Amino acid sequence: MPDVFITLEEAAAFEGITYEAMKKRVQRSPEQHNVKSQAREGGGKDQVLISTSSLSAKARKAWRAAQKVEGSEVIIDKRAQEAVPWYVTADLNQYTEANKKRFYEAVELAARVQDFIDYDGPDRTGYAERYALGLGISPQSLYRYMKNVLEANAWALKLEKEDGKSRDYFRALALCRKPKETGTFPSLTDEQKAIIENIWFDKRFAANLGTIEMLYERFELEAERREWEEYPSIKTVARYIKFLMGQRGAESARFLAANGTREWKNKRMMKGKRDATSLQVMEYVVGDEHTFDFWVQWTAPNGKIKAVRPKLVAWLDMRSRAIIGDVACVNANSQTLKESLVKMIYSNPGGVPHILHVDNGKDYTAEVMTGENRKNRKHRKIDLDFAFDSETVGFYQSIGIQEVGRSLPYQPWDKPIERFFSTVCSKFSKWFESYTGTLTGSKTYAKRQKDIDQMLERGELLTMEEFFEVWTEWKNTKYHTCKHRGLSDAGEKWVTPIEMFENGPRYEKAAPPREYAAMLLMKAATARVTNQGINKFGTLYTDTELAYYVNQKVNIKWDIDDVTKLYVYDMDGKKICEAVSAELLAFGPHCSQAALEKHLRDQKRNEREVREYLEERVRPYELRLEDGARPSDAVGMIDLTIKATPSQKLVSLPKDRMFRSEQASKTSRKKVTDDTFLNAKGDKALSLLRAMNE
Repeated sequence: MPDVFITLEEAAAFEGITYEAMKKRVQRSPEQHNVKSQAREGGGKDQVLISTSSLSAKARKAWRAAQKVEGSEVIIDKRAQEAVPWYVTADLNQYTEANKKRFYEAVELAARVQDFIDYDGPDRTGYAERYALGLGISPQSLYRYMKNVLEANAWALKLEKEDGKSRDYFRALALCRKPKETGTFPSLTDEQKAIIENIWFDKRFAANLGTIEMLYERFELEAERREWEEYPSIKTVARYIKFLMGQRGAESARFLAANGTREWKNKRMMKGKRDATSLQVMEYVVGDEHTFDFWVQWTAPNGKIKAVRPKLVAWLDMRSRAIIGDVACVNANSQTLKESLVKMIYSNPGGVPHILHVDNGKDYTAEVMTGENRKNRKHRKIDLDFAFDSETVGFYQSIGIQEVGRSLPYQPWDKPIERFFSTVCSKFSKWFESYTGTLTGSKTYAKRQKDIDQMLERGELLTMEEFFEVWTEWKNTKYHTCKHRGLSDAGEKWVTPIEMFENGPRYEKAAPPREYAAMLLMKAATARVTNQGINKFGTLYTDTELAYYVNQKVNIKWDIDDVTKLYVYDMDGKKICEAVSAELLAFGPHCSQAALEKHLRDQKRNEREVREYLEERVRPYELRLEDGARPSDAVGMIDLTIKATPSQKLVSLPKDRMFRSEQASKTSRKKVTDDTFLNAKGDKALSLLRAMNE
C-alpha cells in the first residue's frame, strides 16, 4: 500500500500537539520520519509533507477516521442503499433490557472486528486467519462480521449527516441476532382481531368483569354467524388478549370501559401537584364534611336515644394545613355550615378567609349560602352587587369572604381536605371501640362487625359532646402540633400546622360585629301579611305595625332556638316590628319548634276543619325540616351570646341594610324613652311654677 503524505499542520492536529512541537520532533529524529518537500501552488518556500506511516498509532487512527468522514458520501452510496436493517428502527433501550448479555458481548466483538477493518499491514489474508483463530471463529465468519459492521458504519454515517447524532451502537447491534417478531398472530385474520377487540373492550362486557372464556363463547357464536370454516382456539385468543393488554394504553382503556369516566379520572388520570407556598395564611380555605366510621350516642329532639355516625364539618387552611371552624352534627345542613363559618371567623385559630373553596354538595352551594340558585350558577366568582339582605347576597359574602369557588362534581382530588380526612380515618377513628370500618365499595374488606345496638344499651358509646371533646383534644395535641409532611416537603420554616398558622404571612381582614353574625344565623323567608297577621309554623304572629302592610309581602327572620318571635322587615330591608304569638308567651322564650308544633296541634285539634287537619298530618317530616324550624344539633359551634368575651378592637362594618335598620331601631327606641322622661320632667316643673304664681 503506497504511503500517503500529509502536511505537518495536519500531522500536528492528528497527534494532538502544536505545529512547532511536531516540527521539532521531526528534526530530532529524521531517520524515524519519512518526509518530503513539494512546491507550493502559489509559490514561495517548499511545503514539508510527512508520511502517515511515520505517525503514531493514535494519529494514524485519527487520520483514518477523518478519511472515513470525508469519504462518507462514497461509503453511504456503496453500503447504505439496500433494505433498511432491523437495528435502524429498533428501540435500543428495549433491546438491551431484554438482551443485556448478548448486547455487551456484541459490543466487545464489534470493537475487535473494527480493529481488523483498520489493519493496513502486509499479508492481510494470513492476518485474517490468525485473527479469526484468536477470536475462535472461522475466517468466513470474520469476513461476514466485517461486512455487517461496515454496513452499520454506513447507516450510522447516513443518519448522522441528517440529525448530527452518533450511532456507533449500530456496530454492536449488527452483530446481534434479529429479535423475533411478536404480536403478529398469523393464525388470526384482521377481521377476527377486530371482533376480539370489540368484545373485550365493550363497556357492558368490561363492566361485568367479563372473562376470556366468556369472550370465546361470544367469539364462537360470531364465527357461526359469519360462517367461518376455521377459527383459532381459545389459547390463541388468550395469547392475543395478553398481547393487547401489554400495549400502551390498553390497560387504562379497559379500566375506563369497566368503571366509567368518574372512576377513571379518580384512579388513572394524571393529577397536578399544587404549590401552597405562594399563599398566605387564611388566603385560601377549603371546606367539606366527613362522616366518621364509628358510632356515638345521640339524643333526638323527641328525647329518643339513638346510635349515629357523627359528621364533621370543617375547613382547612391551605397554607398552614390547620383545621378551623370544626363542628360535629348528625345531619349537616346549611344552618350547620353557617355555624361552622361563624366559629372559623371568631375562634383561634381562625379568621376571615379571602377565598373559600367549598364542596359541590347542596348544603355548601345552597341559595342561602351563595345567594344564587344552583341550577343557574356557573363555576365562577360570585357577584357581590346584590340589593336585599344577607340571604340574597349569600352568607359567604355577608361575613366578608371575597371569592367563593366550588369543586367539580365527583372530583375529590380538587379538595385537599380529603387527604386530611384520610389521616383522620387512619390515626383517629380506628381508636374507637365502636369503629365499624369504611363503607366505600372499594374497601369492603375493611368493614368490622360490631353489635352497635348492644353497645348502646350497655352505655358503651360516647355521647356527641364527649366525642367532640376527644376530637378537639386530638386535633390540638396530635394533629396541629405534629410535623406535617406537606409543610416539610415544601421547605417551610415552620413544619407544624399551628406554628405555620401563627407565624406565617397572613391575609388580614376585619371580622364583622358579633351581633351581626348572630343575626345572620337566623333563618329567613318571605311571607304575606293578612288582616290577622303572619301565619308561620301553623300559628299566627301579630303586631300593631302589621296593619299598615296588609296584603303586602314582607321579609321575616327567626331564631331557630326561639320561634315565639318573628323579626319583620319590608322589602327594602327596613325593620317593621317584632311580631309575637300571644298563645305561646306563657311557655317562655326558649320554646323549641318541636314543642311549638305539638302544642298547636293539641290546641287546635277540635278547631280546624278535617281537610286542614289532614294536610298537616300527612306533611312529611323532611318538608318540616326544610322550613328550618328545628333546634340545631351541631356540636362545637361558637356561642355568640357570651357577653363576657371582649370584642375585637377592629371590626368590619356590614353592608346589610337589615342589620343597619336593626341598629337604627334600637337607637330610635332609646331616643323616644329619653324624650318621654324629659317631657315628664318639664311638665312637672311647669306645674310647680304655675302654683307659685297663683
